[in-house]
This record gives sequence, structure tokens and C-alpha cells, in this order.
Amino acid sequence: MWLVKAVEIFFDLELYQYGIFPQDIKGLRGIIFSPFIHGSFSHLISNSIPLLVLGVALYYFYRDVAHKVFFLALIITGLWVWIVARPSFHIGASGILYSLAAFLFTSGVIRRHPRLMALSLLVAFLYGGMVWGVFPIKEGVSWESHLMGMISGVLLAFHFRRHGPQRKKYSWELEEEAEEEEDDEENHPEGPVWHRFEKEKGSGRETNPNATNAGKINYVFKSKPRGAGPD
Repeated sequence: MWLVKAVEIFFDLELYQYGIFPQDIKGLRGIIFSPFIHGSFSHLISNSIPLLVLGVALYYFYRDVAHKVFFLALIITGLWVWIVARPSFHIGASGILYSLAAFLFTSGVIRRHPRLMALSLLVAFLYGGMVWGVFPIKEGVSWESHLMGMISGVLLAFHFRRHGPQRKKYSWELEEEAEEEEDDEENHPEGPVWHRFEKEKGSGRETNPNATNAGKINYVFKSKPRGAGPD
């Protein structure tokens, strides 16, 4: 971002036309280019510091899915802005910034991981005021990018909730899960799929037609001799 701004000033260029312009085919290129383009140094600085902090947190705590989250946030946010935003050039990395903040906050809450919940509180403390950016309050600000970024971050947090660090479960929690599984088996002995058993006449053999490699059990019945006592 800083390199692009330096090139823009050194060569006296205006690169805003490479931003996202909604409902225009050429505007699609802005999905990739717009995060690197900023209108002023104040705009660049206001995005650089939070993006650095949130980016480090993402790659430290969620290193297994950090690349996927970052690039999906980039693509999804930019595409939604292209679909729903006002017909104007939308530039800046604020969409990704909002997406990362929403992802980190929501992930820590739904995972109930102590360290991640602490990170959620830190994000809320440092950047909680960002929530006002999703409303069309200030003229010249792409609130659509902020809103689309926040929504995409929340959705990505739920999508990747099974990936990355997970909260450790205590022994009593595992016991409760085991009891719930036993109750399910008692209430639904047929299991998730109903198997129909057919008993072949005269053989005393039961087979499961839905089982591919199920073993066969043969029962041999012997008649009781006359005069024998009860079993």
C-alpha cells in the first residue's frame, strides 16, 4: 500500500480509477487493486496500523486458515461492494480491515477459547468504534465496504469455526457428551439409517441387505429329545 502511494506521488498519477466501480465490468478489477489504493496519507495511515495489528493477530492465532480467511475476505467483500454499492470509485483496505476485525471478534466468542475470547475483548476495546463506519454518516466514506467487510468476517468466522485453535473440553463435559450419545442410541436403536432385516425361511439366518461387507451369522437349531426337562 505504501509502495503504491509512493509511486502515485512520484509519478504524479491518479490511480483511483482502478478502484471498485459497482455494476461495471472494468470495475471488477478493483476487487484486487482497490485495497492498495488510498486517497491520502491520512487515509493510508488510518488503515495501515489496524491492518498490521489485526493481520498479526490473524496469522498468530489462526495460522492454519489465515491465508484462506484473508483472501476470502478480500474477494467476498470486494465482490459484494461491486454488486450493492453506490456508483462511485471505492478504494482503500478498510473492507478487509472490517472483515478481519469481525472475524477475530466472532471467532473468539463462538469458540469460547479463553485466549481467543481475550483477543475478542481486545479487538472490541481497540476498534469497537469501527461499528459506526457501517452507517452512511460521513460523506465520502465507503460505508458499503465497511458493512460488507463486517458481514463477510462474521460469516467466515462461522465457516471456519471447526478449524484453528479449539477450546479444551473438561472431563465432565466429555462425560455429558457420552451420556447424550447413549441416550440417543437407546431412543433410536435403529441408528441414523433404518436397516431392514429379513429372515430367511428355514435357515434361521438374518441378513442386512444394506450392509456391503457385513458378516453372516448362521444359527443351528436342534430339536429337543423327547422326555428332556425344561431348559
